Amino acid sequence: MRGIVCRGLRLELVAGLGIALAMPALALAAESSQALTTQTTLTAETRDQGGHTTATLAVNVIGQDGSPVTGAVAINDHGKQLAGVALNADGKATVALNLVGGAHLLSAVYVGDTSHLTSTSQPAAVNALDTSTPGYQITVTPVAPATLPLTLTPGYAASILVTVTPVNAAALTSPMFVTLSCSGLPDQASCVPTPESVEILSTTTTAPTSTMVIQTQAASTTSNLLGNRPGKGSNPIVLALLLPGALGLGGLAWGMRGRPWLNRLSLIALVGLVTLLGTTACNSRYGYKNHGPPPNPATPAGTYTITVTGQSTSGISALSESTTFVLTVK
Repeated sequence: MRGIVCRGLRLELVAGLGIALAMPALALAAESSQALTTQTTLTAETRDQGGHTTATLAVNVIGQDGSPVTGAVAINDHGKQLAGVALNADGKATVALNLVGGAHLLSAVYVGDTSHLTSTSQPAAVNALDTSTPGYQITVTPVAPATLPLTLTPGYAASILVTVTPVNAAALTSPMFVTLSCSGLPDQASCVPTPESVEILSTTTTAPTSTMVIQTQAASTTSNLLGNRPGKGSNPIVLALLLPGALGLGGLAWGMRGRPWLNRLSLIALVGLVTLLGTTACNSRYGYKNHGPPPNPATPAGTYTITVTGQSTSGISALSESTTFVLTVK
């Protein structure tokens, strides 16, 4: 009898453990079921200029309830990401891309968020001009453990790999140097490419790369310890006496213009007063040494479209190419 009871208890414990393990998965499934589905549309307009094809892409994302959504969208070509762009408050975004010659199949992928599911637009077929002019294409990929779109907490940094793929490099008659930079960063953030410039030769077969570090800034926690110590800082009584004293000496010097010795005496007193002010709280260096630097603000939260640009020169002509990715600061 006791064995039957023990076996029953073990079965109940196993069943209870199974339910406990299944609860998080059930909760996640319930949360996913509450997220709204989305619909992403993409329209592409192309323009041929200077032997190159530029595609202007317009993206629109709406939720199941018909409301626009915000977040990030990836622009893919045959499944490979060419760019990333942040949606505005209306759920729309526009991006222009220079395409290498040949056939392209472009699509927009909404990455989703906690309230909305991911969705992909219908592909748009685009044919770009074939050209014999040397050039290059810029693409970015995340460096593990970072992912795109890039998400950072103020004070943290992440790296992306910038790849400069040569186009018709064999037509080069001199080396082409591509200098990399970025724009669109929020305040208190920076990007540093290493190396800053890459070289493309007529014999280059492997695409050169550069690692770009995106750095954000946390709010400083510097406290005004020096200024709060006893005996430090400005004395309001002294300041109250210094200002009227300065005005009084100035008036004395003005009123005694006919008496040279008094004029000289007041001038000496004024010089002494200025020297005193220069060694007290009226001096900026004094304030810095006794009160410390002002606190630094944090990189503001938000979702930003960052543009990575390559500016090249082959000694004869210049060419600018760019791509974009999305940075979210929480």
